[in-house]
Amino acid sequence: MKIHEHQAKELFKQAGVAVPRGYVAYSVNEAVDAAKKLQSEGIKGFVVKAQIHAGGRGKGGGVKLAPTLDDVKTKSEAILGMQLKTHQTGPDGQKVRRLWIEEANPPKKEMYFSLILDRERQCVSVLASAEGGMDIEELAHKSPEKILKMPIDPAAGWQDFCSRRVSSFLGLDAHPNAKVLSAQMGTFLKNLYSFFWAKDCSIVEINPLAIVGEGEASRIVALDAKINFDDNGLPRHKELLELRDEHEEDPKELEAAKYDLNFVALDGNIGCMVNGAGLAMATMDIIKHYGGEPANFLDVGGGATTDKVREAFKIILKDPNVKCIFVNIFGGIMKCDVIADGVIQAAKEIKLSVPLVVRLEGTNVDKGKALLNQSGLAIISADSMADGAQKAVAALKAK
Repeated sequence: MKIHEHQAKELFKQAGVAVPRGYVAYSVNEAVDAAKKLQSEGIKGFVVKAQIHAGGRGKGGGVKLAPTLDDVKTKSEAILGMQLKTHQTGPDGQKVRRLWIEEANPPKKEMYFSLILDRERQCVSVLASAEGGMDIEELAHKSPEKILKMPIDPAAGWQDFCSRRVSSFLGLDAHPNAKVLSAQMGTFLKNLYSFFWAKDCSIVEINPLAIVGEGEASRIVALDAKINFDDNGLPRHKELLELRDEHEEDPKELEAAKYDLNFVALDGNIGCMVNGAGLAMATMDIIKHYGGEPANFLDVGGGATTDKVREAFKIILKDPNVKCIFVNIFGGIMKCDVIADGVIQAAKEIKLSVPLVVRLEGTNVDKGKALLNQSGLAIISADSMADGAQKAVAALKAK
């Protein structure tokens, strides 16, 4: 689950991680009022920031400096309601429905820091760079040696030497106020690591992590904040569910979640319904191998019911790009006759008008195939996954 920058910063603040002062706004008037409130706290300049679940907002025109209250009003009018397009939103962009009005903190140095769930090493790992900012992806591609990759021993947790290594790599040792900044960084990183574990995060990213202020007033601040939470941990954190913004999520994925379906929308035209995540990935791969493009990842799981299968079918067909459907079921816990019954009910209910390729194998496969044969539906039967993928691509091209 993703959350907005302003929500992430509020959680950081609660965890003892330094962030700039700011207020969320849902209208231009609220944005001006937020700036006035910051002004009353001694703040003289502001930043107007679009709040969407995507990076690259600055390059897309969603982050603007606003030195005065009039500027806050003008910039807010331009950003609020815009269809913000970044490299992470896709070509249609994402509508801006809220703003974050923040104190301006001109950075003296921009850095990059993140904690990620490192599945390969089975731990949390640090990614850090002395060169933060909007081009961090390009830096990682062109100069990977400029990025620190440091796994953290889960048994030992965050240790002081971890902070020292990060501080040194980021170049804080050479700063005139090195001793104070290194101490700040140690507290900052230790609190951030504790937060990561306590909230079941999958990624915490700060870009830029910045040094602001002059001389002895220099300090470490998270000028941006991105947090993704592991969905499997959310039952332990009911308070985090309140932060969910459904406007930022695909309606089909939200609908799938209601029925406990694992669904991710893609850009292709062959809809896929499969049981098991591994088989679903393999199905998408083999469709591409034979020249097709999968329209989705959809895993109905091992305990699917007829109703669940029917709803899965409906969700697939809500995508107007879907011109063919490939059902690939290997029955173990899942029974092939249950899948077949759901497919038949869904196809009749929605008056299926696209080619349907079905491959069944495993528990009750004969019952499942018999149901499909007796259904009266124009179903293309497949004997294997490869056969099914080839027939789906052929059916698509024949349309």
